[in-house]
This record gives sequence, C-alpha cells and structure tokens, in this order.
Amino acid sequence: MKDPAPPVCILWDWDNTLVDGWAAIQHGLNVTFREFGMPEWDRETVLARVRGSLRDTFPGMFGAEWERARDVFYAAVRSCHLDVLSPMPGAAEAIAAAAALGPQGVISNKQGPLLRAEAVHLRWDARFAALVGAGDAEADKPDPAPFRLALGCCATADGRQVWYVGDTALDMRAARAAGCTAVLVGGAPHDGGVANAMPDLAFDDAKALADALQRMAS
Repeated sequence: MKDPAPPVCILWDWDNTLVDGWAAIQHGLNVTFREFGMPEWDRETVLARVRGSLRDTFPGMFGAEWERARDVFYAAVRSCHLDVLSPMPGAAEAIAAAAALGPQGVISNKQGPLLRAEAVHLRWDARFAALVGAGDAEADKPDPAPFRLALGCCATADGRQVWYVGDTALDMRAARAAGCTAVLVGGAPHDGGVANAMPDLAFDDAKALADALQRMAS
C-alpha cells in the first residue's frame, strides 16, 4: 500500500500507544475498589474498560464520593507508576522518525502531572512541544479542547495534515472531532476491531508506523 501524504504535526495518545503503564492504573483502581468494597478488575478488564478521563468516569462509578475515590486512586498510582512504566515496542523508533516531519505532542486522559512525570522519566519530554493530560484543558478527550491546547503549543493549525495516533475507538472519535486524521496503532481488540474503530489510517503496531514515517522523511 502506498504511504499517505506526510503529516505536518503528529499528536499521540500515551497509554497503550507509546507506553505500557497499565500495572499502575490497575493497582490504583483496585486499591480504590477495595476502599469502597467493590470487586477488583484484572488486567483484561482494565484494558477493556478504561477509556475516559477520571473526572468524566469516576462520578458515575463512585457517586457523591468520587472525589475521595479520586484521591485514593491518585495516591496509589503515584506510589508505583514510574517503577512499572515501559515503552511500547517500536514507540521510541516512531517518535524519532516523526521528529523529522514536524512538531509532536501528546494528548492523554492520564492526569497531566502524571503524564509529564512519565515523559521525564523516559527522557522523552524534550521530544514533545505539548504534553496535555486530563485536567489541563477545560474538557478532556474526546472533546476537542485538549487538541486546541496541544496544537497551540505546536504552533500548528488543525486539519487533516495533523495526525492523532491512538489505540482505541475513543481516540479515533477524538481525532475526528478535532478535524485531524485518525491513525490507529494495533487492532483495537477491546473495541470491536479496526472496522469498529473506523480509523483513517491503521498500522499493525508502532514498528510498522515507524517504518512508514521513516519512508516519508527520507
């Protein structure tokens, strides 16, 4: 298949696109569930259910006590997230290849301070003109607000020449809402597959994306 036109800016999702930090998220959720006498989730359940930001999902999960649940969750995550964090296979290569094409940013539903601490820990922070997490804009992904913030930092206008790269149907919906090209990495197995995610472009994994970006840059 012929490569698409090169992007002028690439925005990335974080968890399960560039990094695997699910162990900390699972730990934080299960500590919180135990505090509230709720059943715990295994990794597969976490991967299948975690999509929206905490401020969009915890009120429905914990009701009037969602702010107490938030504090328990974040304390548990902060206790271990840097220890269990690892790059997704091919992610470092994809980021390096994208650097030759234009500015890069991250838009994640992970809390902003946690996201930025993880980028610093991996020594990736200098790669990104924007690291926008949950709570940094007036609304979280899939709302376009964090895209406006990230694109402002990248000094880039929105449009189809901006790629948003993610691993879920929610990511693809967010990209379309922001007027960007929706790029899927992986098969979206927890979202009904590629067809259900409806990306504009799809790559089997980050290595395949890195190879395509390298060809575009050469």
